[in-house]
Amino acid sequence: MLRLLILAALLFPTTVSGATFDEIRIDLPPGALLKIRNDFGDVSFELWDQSYAAVSTAIDGSVTLSRSPILIDNRGTVVTITVVRRPTDPAVAINVKLRVPKNVEVATWDGKSYVKPVMQAAPPADGPPQLGGVNNAKTSVGTPADKADNVEISEGDVIRVDSQLVTLNVSVVDRGTSRGLAGLVQSDFQLFEDGQEQRIVQFDSSSAPFDMVLLIDLSGSTKDVVKLIREAALRFVNAARPADRIAVITFAGSSSIVSGLTGDRDLLRQRIETIDTARGDTKLYDAINFTMNQIKKDATNARRSAIVVMSDGLDGTIPGISGQVGSQTPYADTVRNIQEFDGVLYTLWLNTEYEAMSPEDTQPEAFAAGHDRMKAMAEAGGGVFYEVEKLTDLAGSYEQVVADLGTVYSLAYRPSNSARDGHWRAIRIGVNRSNAVARGKRGYYAN
Repeated sequence: MLRLLILAALLFPTTVSGATFDEIRIDLPPGALLKIRNDFGDVSFELWDQSYAAVSTAIDGSVTLSRSPILIDNRGTVVTITVVRRPTDPAVAINVKLRVPKNVEVATWDGKSYVKPVMQAAPPADGPPQLGGVNNAKTSVGTPADKADNVEISEGDVIRVDSQLVTLNVSVVDRGTSRGLAGLVQSDFQLFEDGQEQRIVQFDSSSAPFDMVLLIDLSGSTKDVVKLIREAALRFVNAARPADRIAVITFAGSSSIVSGLTGDRDLLRQRIETIDTARGDTKLYDAINFTMNQIKKDATNARRSAIVVMSDGLDGTIPGISGQVGSQTPYADTVRNIQEFDGVLYTLWLNTEYEAMSPEDTQPEAFAAGHDRMKAMAEAGGGVFYEVEKLTDLAGSYEQVVADLGTVYSLAYRPSNSARDGHWRAIRIGVNRSNAVARGKRGYYAN
């Protein structure tokens, strides 16, 4: 499916003073669920005969907002609209108006959960049927609400919006030195889809923060090995930028969340110290799909996402690995899911090869397949593949990943070919800098 990331500023003026923002169209299939959360003002609804929904906002008073307060996460059958107020914005009321088709369900946030609003007993005589307005404001105008209850995002954050736009996360490196290039601007990039140049309508600098998930293979690990893995993960945490959030997931026969996404470095270090050996077959593909699904569940996620996988790639489904069942999700399906994942995926292949002395040992072709599949998954995910020959090199590789993520730019465009035919669309990005190479996803399926 085509789920996309752009900045809210793309759809709206950069500043608005006491005005109504332009209406956003949201395409919805019949039976879809539309959820709306507004902690800063009223929500009103209007039923109409169109097949799509539309949302607009109005700001009280003569004030200026840096960007639109609307954040939309469009996942096809479930669409979540969240009103956000950034730390630099004044504490003013933000009112939302929704126009929704009759065959779409609506739920509003009541402070604890999403509930369905009540339909008015009789529609207005001079207009279409309407749903009752909902007031979710937690404070009066001019009084900041409790920070824990409000949804805030920082300047430069990337948000999910409508499915008519495609966003690419692109890392730019110098061909000669392999070092990332910072300080690039929109005019430095050219973007092509199936050979046709596309107009870049939004550009996000490499300074925007990431939500990063460390996915760590513990299958077959001894106590000594786990100690080195913990030390490497701590090095990753120390190298990350202060604005980045980090989560840690480990796996062997099943996946385990060591720490959810957090910017609390002390908490992360405490959780990482709890990592221990794990039992079971190596279910690498299941773990990757589990991690992507965990990221997708966060409906209010306003960050770019990255998954960093450390493994020898030896999923139990690979021929030549004896005595293991492996993942339920096939490798080919996993690659397809990675291609459709909104974020980027980096893989660190750890060399665990040993000489096979009997047919019961893992065979050389299995080690080769694990290596090649780890590389292919990084390419599918628009990330980078790292070879880690010794576990003692893992920490340095993690630091390289953090450095590379610091050179990732986000480019959004509206495809000139608007057909949703399920076909693969090849993407090529050029950089108008000598020796510069752009790395990212090679395309998407137009579903």
